[in-house]
Amino acid sequence: MRKIICSMIIASLLVVSLVGCSISSNRSNGNYAYDGDKIDARFLEGNQRFTFDIFKELNREDQNQSIFISPFSISTALSMTYQGAGGATKEGMAEALNYIGIEMETLNDSYRKLLAYLENIDDQVQLNISNSIWAREGGGFNEDFLDVNKDVFDAYVTELDFSRADAADIINTWIEDATEGKIDKMLQPPIPGNVVMYLINAIYFKGEWTEKFDENRSFEGSFHTEEGQIRDITMMSRNETTEYGEGDGFKVVRLPYGNGKTAMYSILPDENTSINDFIEAMDADKWREIRESISEEEDVVLRIPRFKIEYGIKTLTDSLIQLGMGEAFNEKADFSNIRPGIFIEDVLHKAVIDVNEEGSEAAAATVVIMAESAVMDPTTFIADRPFLFIIADDASDTILFIGKLFDIH
Repeated sequence: MRKIICSMIIASLLVVSLVGCSISSNRSNGNYAYDGDKIDARFLEGNQRFTFDIFKELNREDQNQSIFISPFSISTALSMTYQGAGGATKEGMAEALNYIGIEMETLNDSYRKLLAYLENIDDQVQLNISNSIWAREGGGFNEDFLDVNKDVFDAYVTELDFSRADAADIINTWIEDATEGKIDKMLQPPIPGNVVMYLINAIYFKGEWTEKFDENRSFEGSFHTEEGQIRDITMMSRNETTEYGEGDGFKVVRLPYGNGKTAMYSILPDENTSINDFIEAMDADKWREIRESISEEEDVVLRIPRFKIEYGIKTLTDSLIQLGMGEAFNEKADFSNIRPGIFIEDVLHKAVIDVNEEGSEAAAATVVIMAESAVMDPTTFIADRPFLFIIADDASDTILFIGKLFDIH
């Protein structure tokens, strides 16, 4: 029984990470090589390793469900935060993001060039990448940190009164707009009193297949889970020349979008290999082997499900700690280049994808939540339970009325 679910999960993973892969790839025909300003190879390789590192960590948590993330969104939001890290905190983030040995100037120059390239990747593909920083009003943040994020990541930076009742809604609206309405309500109001900053990346992708599937050839088929269950699905179908490859333990098809610079790679493990075992063995070398196996082949019988995945809102904290950046989540973290006494409280991620005969539409958002260390809870008086009340004349020290509010009708 072929594990078609691999094409759903790994191809979905690569829809939004492919942008980095297409630049670093040296395919034999050279059609998809990056032609502009050179980007540091260690940076591209590091992003690629992070893709598989974070995906495998999440897959270990969610082995029995579909997964879809944007590793590029996650690494971008964390790289914005990385600008303010120091000491062991910076070292741990560099380990997790695979930035060890890359100078900050080189990293930032590479990001600047990569983001500029992606803005104009294909006039037939819509790819929007948006970054923002929301700082608590009057928080006293390092202006150099904010300026470098404006410069390198083209981040929208603003102060906001987090105590406002609509503060979370304002940030959610920005995310919703940046993802063309695909992702909303990442934050639940009210914003906690210890939160001082949100660093956010949002990415939206919409591409039509270079060769669309004929909807009239789609048919009602079956999807077989590894647990032996059978799902009724719509199977897209075509029989024509296709970019196809196979190798040790896999088959793969490359389905390009637009002018061919971006593509979905659908990877099918051998029938005797579970999808989770296959993912556990995936790394940059295996990914290179998969791509290098591909060539055009005539009369390929191609069947792939029409599908949607919505994954998240997912906390990435445990996965990132496992990758080595636990120091950043500690109240003793060193983010003094942003502001002393803050740490990463959580990293949230959500991603969605819709694959059909026309093409694919995908969106993702990553929110890095920065909080104050050992902040004192504000004094509160919330009369949301029975209480005693007194009306008194203070001059004569006379109680005029006394009562107990036990219930309200």
